[in-house]
Amino acid sequence: MEPRGKLDTIQIADGPSSVLPTASVPVNGPQGEGFDWASIDWRRVEEDVRRLRQRIFTASQAGDLRKVRNLQKLMLRSRANTLLSVRRVTEINAGRATAGVDGKVVLLSQSRAALAHWVQHRSRPWIPRPVKRVFIPRPGTMKKRGLGIPVIVDRCLQAVALGALEPEWEARFEPKSYGF
Repeated sequence: MEPRGKLDTIQIADGPSSVLPTASVPVNGPQGEGFDWASIDWRRVEEDVRRLRQRIFTASQAGDLRKVRNLQKLMLRSRANTLLSVRRVTEINAGRATAGVDGKVVLLSQSRAALAHWVQHRSRPWIPRPVKRVFIPRPGTMKKRGLGIPVIVDRCLQAVALGALEPEWEARFEPKSYGF
């Protein structure tokens, strides 16, 4: 029996139905690769993310940048943030069935679990893929505007980063700015 710890690595096989690139990953999460997507307690996951976001927001308002950065790093490594980000991109988002340049979408629970595992445990820095360019009509006119559609993995990684960065900037904005 091989020892399992932080310095060991495992291999994620890239099967024909896989949406993920092959990668060597450190063993840092729960033991065993498979987990049931349907059995995740989403209320608890959302509460964990909300609580960590609140801590980042409070530290940012207090001006404690060191604490903000440490909490953001914790959020980037957070399993709850990863699960919630994958769920938002693959279940909740209206464009969840829209493929990027790689032509892949994640619609099955098993694929969502594999994607969440890969996002949480990727070992090498990710190089973003090009976006798919689609032209859609503008409302009320005959002109068209460009729309860039990233691949699903890029969308998930962007959502993870958003979860860590957004609370800091929400604390810095004016209360009535509404993004303008």
